[in-house]
Amino acid sequence: MHIRDRIREFRRVRAAELRPNPRNWRTHPPAQRDALQGILAEVGYAGALLARELPDGSLELIDGHLRAETTPEMAVPVLVLDVNEEEAAKILATHDPLAGMAGVDAEAVASLLEDVKFASAAVEEMLTAISPSREVADADDAPLREAAIPRLFQVIVECRDEAEQQSVYERLVADDFKCRLLTL
Repeated sequence: MHIRDRIREFRRVRAAELRPNPRNWRTHPPAQRDALQGILAEVGYAGALLARELPDGSLELIDGHLRAETTPEMAVPVLVLDVNEEEAAKILATHDPLAGMAGVDAEAVASLLEDVKFASAAVEEMLTAISPSREVADADDAPLREAAIPRLFQVIVECRDEAEQQSVYERLVADDFKCRLLTL
């Protein structure tokens, strides 16, 4: 298989000068924004944004929209790609989902997280997603604690039709079971 290197050059560009991609489909909730600000404050930039050069010479983002929004006055690292609009759309559609497909080696991440601590509560909170045993301090700076997740025991009953489903539901509720109806 022949794989092309599409990186044309590396530039440092004031983030506010980068044009957002009008087809960007990613949204950035407050928790993600806070975590990004936390890691940028503690470590700084450690990766480049991706962009393509438009016919007028401006750069249009492909990846890194939140980083550019977070640091608009900063000269940020940008990899300028030699891609057309269609190829940029393919990268935009697949870049984050490909990264999201990676699995988690629970032992390796637990070992890594034993050695790293962050001043940012938002970064610590983010890390609980990959390591549920990661302790997070609350807003009152109380001692760190592990979150308690209650165990649930459930039964799914397959019914012949909606009438039987309703009958089973009513019998279980009458016996003081907490029930929900589910139709697949």
